[in-house]
Amino acid sequence: MKLLTTKNFGCALLACLGLHGSLLAQGTAEDYKRANDLPLKIGNKIYNNPGKVVWAEGNSKFIYWAQTKQGKTFVSADVSASAVKKQSAFDQQKLATQLAEKAGKTVKADSLPFSDFELSKNGDSLKFVAFEKRWNFHLGSATLFDKGKFDAAAGLRRYWGRGESETAGQKTKSPDGKWNAYIKNYNVYVYQEGREKEEKQLSFDGSPGEYYSARIMWSPDSKKLVSNKTRPNKDRTLYLLQSSPEDQLQPVLQTRNYLKPGDALPQNQPVLFVVEQQKAFPVPATMIPEQYGINQMAWRKDSRAFTFEYNQRGHQLYEVISMDAATGQSSVIIKEESKTFIDYSGKRYRSDVADGKEIIWASERDGWNHLYLYDGQTGKVKNQITKGNWLVRNVVHVDEAKKKIILAGSGKENGQDPYFIQYYSVNFDGTGFKALTTENGNHQATFSNDYSVFVDTYSRIDSPPVTVVRNAEGKVISEIEKADISELLAAGWRQPEVFQAKGRDGQTDIWGIIVRPMNFDPAKKYPVIEQIYAGPQSSFVPKTFSSDPSRLMQLAELGFIVVQIDGMGTSNRSKAFHDVCYQNLKDAGFPDRIAWMKTAAQKYPYMDLEKVGVYGTSAGGQSSAGAVLFHPEFYKVAVSSCGCHDNRMDKMWWNEQWMGYPIGPQYAASSNVDNAYRLQGKLMLIVGELDDNVDPASTFQVVNALIKAKKEHELIVVPGLGHSSGGEYGEHKRRDFFVKNLLGVNPPTWEGQKPVF
Repeated sequence: MKLLTTKNFGCALLACLGLHGSLLAQGTAEDYKRANDLPLKIGNKIYNNPGKVVWAEGNSKFIYWAQTKQGKTFVSADVSASAVKKQSAFDQQKLATQLAEKAGKTVKADSLPFSDFELSKNGDSLKFVAFEKRWNFHLGSATLFDKGKFDAAAGLRRYWGRGESETAGQKTKSPDGKWNAYIKNYNVYVYQEGREKEEKQLSFDGSPGEYYSARIMWSPDSKKLVSNKTRPNKDRTLYLLQSSPEDQLQPVLQTRNYLKPGDALPQNQPVLFVVEQQKAFPVPATMIPEQYGINQMAWRKDSRAFTFEYNQRGHQLYEVISMDAATGQSSVIIKEESKTFIDYSGKRYRSDVADGKEIIWASERDGWNHLYLYDGQTGKVKNQITKGNWLVRNVVHVDEAKKKIILAGSGKENGQDPYFIQYYSVNFDGTGFKALTTENGNHQATFSNDYSVFVDTYSRIDSPPVTVVRNAEGKVISEIEKADISELLAAGWRQPEVFQAKGRDGQTDIWGIIVRPMNFDPAKKYPVIEQIYAGPQSSFVPKTFSSDPSRLMQLAELGFIVVQIDGMGTSNRSKAFHDVCYQNLKDAGFPDRIAWMKTAAQKYPYMDLEKVGVYGTSAGGQSSAGAVLFHPEFYKVAVSSCGCHDNRMDKMWWNEQWMGYPIGPQYAASSNVDNAYRLQGKLMLIVGELDDNVDPASTFQVVNALIKAKKEHELIVVPGLGHSSGGEYGEHKRRDFFVKNLLGVNPPTWEGQKPVF
């Protein structure tokens, strides 16, 4: 046995440092400072990229703003058939001077304090909000008018679970003004204007347990009306304890109405009332059993019928139903069925043409989201409008006179990222399909009011934005801006890389991005961290140019490779790609994500797949925790924020959409609570005590299960915080957790605190 002398020990230590020194140089105080300073270093360094574009009513003029090297500049553009003439939209100095005087604030002409704005209907005034007030700036006279206080609270997020009262409401006047309809003693009553004492009772079967809705809908001819006969459900209350209110010492108990998967739902039965004859025609209950919802109720303009959409619970049957107002006969116009789920919350589209004589309808029945033309009278499909191995993302405009549609689609252009949005036009009968944009990039179009011209900005993560004006045929009239990123590059910014690899089946392309630190050294080894969000409602890897996509770069600066990937089970690809999530949210595309990272590491050996971390919020919080429960052989460290860890604990609408109804064993199989005993790696859980999006108890139940299973973990509860990633404090804790557990480095002592040792 060889003794380790002082000299030998020193040599061994140097050898160790030589082997691992490059890794130990990461996660330092210098790295933290560089990460914290990054937003100031690279922010506002993309010049000549239009912000909001607003068209004037006349269709030949629009105004936009762009950050330039001289500051924020507002530009007016006049469009002709062959050219675009640009000039200053207004005298910014005059606006700044008046705004400073009237608001009592410092205002600079090159950094006006607003980015969102509107034009008045005739286009002569710029309308904006600044310093908690509304303002109108008259463009002709360069005069600013104070339009009063802006109620910021009015624009706050409306709590998703708050419903409207079905029993309360004012009297509903008929379109001709001659009748009033209202609810009394749970039934429908009407009276002629001025003859209130001569009221007529139209329904007689209302009761506290099955009443008529106060949301009454008159026919356009004022001769008929519709009300839902409603059997209410029992509310579920979510309790939130605000531990540290600012206005008092003692905590405050808050409550929300918060339906969860499996809870009972209201059941509605539309009933048609013919006022003069006092006749009632209910839609047969057998046509609308086990409702998730009755929505989109509307009369035909000629009062011949009304329609509504019926979404059966479980989201495997969705119908458009019509009732003939003359006969009271109900019939199904459109019937959509699926063995998995109908993506009613993300891909539903319907446009009634010529007062319902035809209907344009979106469906994934052929495996891709496409448009179909229905005969609105017979319910028969006249023709499929779009088709092929690509999908319609959005319908921009339906021109009834020309029988033409403008739409946004993805995946049609060969050789491009299948998520890129391109614009197309097509006739109702499927002929005349035309690409309005084709450049290899993600396009964002803003159309004039008559859809004769549009502003198109396109870019990629690895290609800066270009902005052009096109005519209705897609021909470029003029390029108006080309982004300048020279200062961004001069600041040492390192461009993210778009990377694609085959998924679990060895055939499907999986797309993502790779972000490296600005001081990247290919000779070093870098742990890999994935930011994950696998919510099936959309796709999430950014496609448009950004100096810091998904805010991944600050984390990378600490000494990591950070990636973001769209695996199977997310949206905006084929129906089969999407269906992977069905009743199986624990899948989260992990087999595709792991295969993608392994392929990337083969190309880039500095990606250390022995040290992989993952983090996410909400559905991403469920998936990040699930990563170290279901795939501990690959993911070693996870930070989970406000996760919906058990889909039985989260809001009904989102979870039943993907996990199905009735509640079955698939819910437990995907539960991080039921599978907490599987934990092998390091896990930090972050939750806001006032999260009313995902019940905070879901996180605490994971903690309870981990404690029972004797699994080490960390929990951060942030007082006063709602649904979020943890705020600034949570972000700092997340960085420290990865630095400690992936880099093996003790994070720097927080500012204002002294080291213990």
